[in-house]
Amino acid sequence: MTATKDGDTRERILQVAARLLAESGGEPVSTRAVCAAAGIGAPTLYHHFGDKRGLLNAVVAYGFERYLADKRAMARTGDPVEDMRRGWDLHVGFGLSHPTFYALMYGPQPSGRRSAAAEESYVLLLDMVRTAARAGRLRVPVEEAAGMVFAAGIGVTFTLLGTPEASHGDLSERTREAVLAAVTTGGEGRTGPEEPSAEGAALSAPMARAVVALQASLDPGDPPGGFSGAEVALLREWLGRLAHGPRGGAG
Repeated sequence: MTATKDGDTRERILQVAARLLAESGGEPVSTRAVCAAAGIGAPTLYHHFGDKRGLLNAVVAYGFERYLADKRAMARTGDPVEDMRRGWDLHVGFGLSHPTFYALMYGPQPSGRRSAAAEESYVLLLDMVRTAARAGRLRVPVEEAAGMVFAAGIGVTFTLLGTPEASHGDLSERTREAVLAAVTTGGEGRTGPEEPSAEGAALSAPMARAVVALQASLDPGDPPGGFSGAEVALLREWLGRLAHGPRGGAG
C-alpha cells in the first residue's frame, strides 16, 4: 500500500468514526461498526490506530481540531478579560454542539491525565490568562487563574449537557462572570468594581496585581540581563508567595 493510499484509508476511518460517534447519542461505538461503515477489516484499523483507545484518541483530536483552529484564530479585542469571556463562550458552545466529542475529550481518561486535545486547549487558555496578567488585570497567579477558569468551564458544560435545554437559563453566563470577578480586576471590562484587599493581606490589591504582572512577564528561558534562569524561576516563586499573601489570596 502506498503512503498516499495509506493516508487516505486512515482519513476515511477517522471520518466514519467521527460520524458514528456524532450520531451515537452518547452510546458506545464498536470497532466492528467502524470497520463495517468504512469498508475495511479489523487488521487495517489496528494497523492505523493500534487499538480502540488509539482510535478514540485520534477521532477526538480529529473532531476537536476545528474548535482549536477557531480558538487560535479568535480575534483579540484589546481587552484581555473580554477575550477570556469570549473564550469561555466558545468552549461551552462547542461542548453543547458536540457532546460526544466533548465527553471523550474532557471525561475521565484511562491514563489519569488530560487528553492531548484538552491539554492544547488548556495551553491556549494559559496564554490568554498570561496576557491578562501582563496587563495588570489578574488578581491571582496565572496558573491558579487558568486552573479555576478551566475547571469551572468544564463543570458548567457537563452540567448543561446533563440537564434539559429549557433549564439552562443563564447558568453559563452567571458562572463565567463569577469566576472572572474572582480572578480578574475591573478596568473597562464587565467584571466587578475594585475591592479593598482582605484584612491582613501582605500587599494591597493594586500592589498584588503588579506583582502578578511582573511574575507573568518573567521567563526563565529568557532571563533579563544579569540573572540566570534559576534565579528568575526563584524570583517568580517569591512573587507568587507575595501575590497570595498570608491567607492564600490577593484581594
